[in-house]
Amino acid sequence: METSQELKDLYSMSFKEVKEGQIVKGKIVSIGKNEVFIDVGYKSEGIIPIIEFSKEELEIDREIEVLVEATENEEGMIVLSYEKAKKLKGWQTIVDCQKNDEMVDGKVIRKVKGGYMVDVWGVVGFLPASLSTFKNMSDRETINKVFKFKITKMNNLRKSLILSRKEAQAREVKAAKGELWSKLEAGQVVKGKVKAITDFGAFIDLGGVDGLLHITDMSWSKVNHPSEVVAIDDQIELTILSIDKDNEKVSLGLKQRLPDPWENIENKYPSGSKTKGKVVNILPYGIFVELEKGIEGLVHISEISWSKKITNLSDTFAIGDIIEVQVLNIDRDSRRISLSIKQLEVNPWLEAEERFPVNSRVTGVVRGFTDYGAFIELEGNLEGMIHVSDLSWTKRIARPQDILKKGQKIEAMVISVDGKNRKISLGLKQLLANPWPQISEAYPVGKIIEVTVVSITEFGVFAKLEEDIEGLIYSNEIDKEALQNLKVGDKLEAKIIKVDIEEAKIGLSAKI
Repeated sequence: METSQELKDLYSMSFKEVKEGQIVKGKIVSIGKNEVFIDVGYKSEGIIPIIEFSKEELEIDREIEVLVEATENEEGMIVLSYEKAKKLKGWQTIVDCQKNDEMVDGKVIRKVKGGYMVDVWGVVGFLPASLSTFKNMSDRETINKVFKFKITKMNNLRKSLILSRKEAQAREVKAAKGELWSKLEAGQVVKGKVKAITDFGAFIDLGGVDGLLHITDMSWSKVNHPSEVVAIDDQIELTILSIDKDNEKVSLGLKQRLPDPWENIENKYPSGSKTKGKVVNILPYGIFVELEKGIEGLVHISEISWSKKITNLSDTFAIGDIIEVQVLNIDRDSRRISLSIKQLEVNPWLEAEERFPVNSRVTGVVRGFTDYGAFIELEGNLEGMIHVSDLSWTKRIARPQDILKKGQKIEAMVISVDGKNRKISLGLKQLLANPWPQISEAYPVGKIIEVTVVSITEFGVFAKLEEDIEGLIYSNEIDKEALQNLKVGDKLEAKIIKVDIEEAKIGLSAKI
């Protein structure tokens, strides 16, 4: 027969052996108003304050881990703690993570002065605001949200933590970037966000890796500035053109997502065909005409008109004008199309010699000037020029503007016509008889006359013989002393030493 001590020992052996400070598994057997009863297989049940549990954790028969604080209290019950078990186990996990330089998951539980308090596996750590990356985030976006953190400092004795979201985020970005680099390849279609715009293109964030969308790869059409095509924060789909993983460079293309409009260009715009387009650019040497999106051609200034001399294209054309052109030729490799406006018309120069025979009188309007002559618009949109030497038989004219005005209607004589080179030479003086034979008789060589100084130059003195008739006193035909004291308007005697009827010149000498 067993003794009472033996029965007592046998009773004790039927229960699990537990020790203070030990973490053991238990089961929720009853939930009271203020406490939760836990069965850990010991001779008595344990009680844990209900405030140590969340609502989701309160469930009958739920298995949990608890810390044995004492094997028996005054009431003979085992003393347990669910919260301390979580903290103790969590702390060990934290220690292991710190040792292995691993990130930890933490829930931001509240905002405090200088930062945030974060629950990391039951241990509350401090996240300084400077290490939070939450500067532009609202409480709604942070409080009760779980993030990855890097442990920057820990105190085993106090079980305290200092955390950094900034370092964790940098590591996340680096990891994501590495993963992304392993997936990227040329020809792949990707989505990205416009991060920055420069004069030469736009930088696109592909989700941790930046790529360059060059201005030339934005559109098949001409782009003057990247901002015409994309804007900051635009979400766009692109094609990877090339990858340089060693230098971390990605070249992207936007226009490659659309068909190349230059395909079969010769069939769409054969040489000699007529079409319409929009003026998109005006330069000193010609105008660019858009035939369709991505297709532009150049009308060179020489292909604007058969007859009119155009110096400023902006006087004739404006951006946005719709004009008709003729296709001259196509260079598909260089993506160039030569266009013409004048080829749409009959070349008036082919009949110029018949319409304006030499020595015939014509009327026209003064349209412009150069230093050496004036341009005259004739009938049929042809243009002739009067050289400054053909304005007067006798008068020395420095500028054609001195006797002609723009818009003035005048009569002139045709001197020559060159239809091949599109030139018509006109003369104003030829309308009158050449007076030089009479001048040569009136001023024979050897005659001494009084003249008036008109101008003084390095090579001589121009002197007036009579109205509109001048002669030149050569520099070696006047004393140096007399030349130094001479001024415009002075009168002096001179001898005629040369009369050239062909050149319309009179030579004088002041050495009598």
